[in-house]
Amino acid sequence: MKKKNPFGRILERDQGRRALSFILITALYLIMEAMMRSGNLSSLFQSLLVPVCCYIVAAIGLNLNVGVSGELNLGQAGFMSVGAFTAVCVSGYLSASVPSGILRLVLAILAGILSAALFGIIIGIPVLKLQGDYLAIVTLAFGQIIKSLITNMYLGFDENGIQFSFVENKTSLAPGGKMLLNGPMGATGTEKISNFTAGFILIVLSLLVVYNLIYSRSGRAIQACRDNRIAAESIGINITSTKLLAFTVSSSLAGAAGALYGLNYSTLVPAKFDFNTSILILVYVVLGGLGNMTGTMAATIILVLLPELLRSMQDYRMLIYAIVLILIMILTNNDTVRTNMTRVKNRIFAKKEGRA
Repeated sequence: MKKKNPFGRILERDQGRRALSFILITALYLIMEAMMRSGNLSSLFQSLLVPVCCYIVAAIGLNLNVGVSGELNLGQAGFMSVGAFTAVCVSGYLSASVPSGILRLVLAILAGILSAALFGIIIGIPVLKLQGDYLAIVTLAFGQIIKSLITNMYLGFDENGIQFSFVENKTSLAPGGKMLLNGPMGATGTEKISNFTAGFILIVLSLLVVYNLIYSRSGRAIQACRDNRIAAESIGINITSTKLLAFTVSSSLAGAAGALYGLNYSTLVPAKFDFNTSILILVYVVLGGLGNMTGTMAATIILVLLPELLRSMQDYRMLIYAIVLILIMILTNNDTVRTNMTRVKNRIFAKKEGRA
């Protein structure tokens, strides 16, 4: 008689959810690539492919923080800003010594990840020791502070080295020098080296990182801290370091998204990463479902592309957009819909187990 594994069904469902995420994003990538190669995708939608990938990565990272760890983060755009302008500066500085665009893109994204993770650690260590909504307040303030700092930064380099100035532009570059950051004008003259394939790879890597973390021992500890802080402490889980891990991974993914985003435009201003951007990413996460990475990706794709699809209806575009938001929220929070979806999933898994 075959021995039944009591955890087999749970593990199979988890694997099914993970597989669905990878299947969805791979299928969409192949479809978009085929449409681009055949010339059936307009230039407008081609220009949106990289930004959509960036928002997906940032939303996946935020879902880890909000949906899995249970901490409200209102500064995801701030971490994107750190990653974006770090990547722009690194790419600009290496443009002469590293002619390969792909290599520079990889180095710039790594720099964006590290810089955003560093800021995440600096913010998380003192704040995550506290209980309540302090993280939301601090990350909200962080986003505004970063935007103000970058707005007042002037950074350039020439044959004599790097020159930096704050508030007022006091740099004096020699002929052949290059400004990387130019105060309120942001980064100008950036070489666009991002592409859709890099965005797809970044999404896949983000999913691998998040899923491996969620279903690991550390991931179970993160969820235990979210569900019952006292019980988690009683079994020896370090609450601060556990939540800090989720927060740091979330901020580093935002930095990676920002790096890819920044290198997709020749001009990038700090005002792009304002509070509204953070709220927009949070909307993607909430509508897609807390802890649901597949739903987050689907919600992000729909809500980023929908305004462009409705652009021909100028008078009613935002009205329709708002109605769609409300309908998605009602459907995703409807107990009847959830019950029916659960029944469908149970039938699918029951059939699979019967075949096995």
